[in-house]
Amino acid sequence: MTSATVGFIGLGNMGGALASNLVGSGHELLAYDVSGPGRCPEGARFAADVTEVAAGSGVIVCCLPDGAVSERVAREVTAAAGRSATHVVDTSTVGVSAARSIGALLAEAGMGYVDAPVSGGVAGARARTLTVMVAGSDAAYLAVEPVLAGLSDRRLRVGERPGMAQALKLANNFLSATALAATSEAVAFGLSVGLDMGTMLEVLNASSGQSAATADKFPNHVLTGRYASGFANSLMSKDVDLYLGAVEAQGGPSAVGRVTASVWERFASSEPGVDFTRIFPFVRGS
Repeated sequence: MTSATVGFIGLGNMGGALASNLVGSGHELLAYDVSGPGRCPEGARFAADVTEVAAGSGVIVCCLPDGAVSERVAREVTAAAGRSATHVVDTSTVGVSAARSIGALLAEAGMGYVDAPVSGGVAGARARTLTVMVAGSDAAYLAVEPVLAGLSDRRLRVGERPGMAQALKLANNFLSATALAATSEAVAFGLSVGLDMGTMLEVLNASSGQSAATADKFPNHVLTGRYASGFANSLMSKDVDLYLGAVEAQGGPSAVGRVTASVWERFASSEPGVDFTRIFPFVRGS
């Protein structure tokens, strides 16, 4: 293994798709997941642990469930014997404060950190249409740019400091969560007076009520009964809570945020771990 090898930690639904993209882009990949090698993409080598990834790669990409896990992995990377890794690209949604903390932790160990959360779902990752929001110093960005290019065809540098991409990702997910919850209420209302859901969506998507909820989530997952977007309600609830906490830490307005967070918290508590598009039957029945 050489510094040209890319490390990858976290092979869940999104991580597995991103890791496959890197292999498909010609990168030599050394991957690890706590669940074992079952999700390791074809063409990649599975590592025994985080230490092996840190010792056998130059840039490490992480796709992990939350900030606590990302920070724990960052500490393992910095402490790894024989570490050759110089940079970490974190595609996880960890929140603003966690990204800043992880960035400082890696900087103390002489490593670069690029905050790079993603939006677009697993299907978007597989189609390489996923949006990668990137924040990091000029030096760190240049060092990892070939790896970012391997993740997706849609990448946008949004800032120079860790946490800035997280802020944008949280704002995006807040809007997504609010639109999906509000659309669920609106469609439930329409059905209650006898309207057809398909007809409602056709009109909404040609009118000012159009959103990703009406254009994608409802037609593809609610109307069809698939409920298989690949994103869990517990993760959305976590992201909205992170958004609300970050907004309040900045002293910003949060009236709508508090309502949205409450809806998603109740949904995640009632049906933990289900696909987030199932908020429609939850809202309709509540």
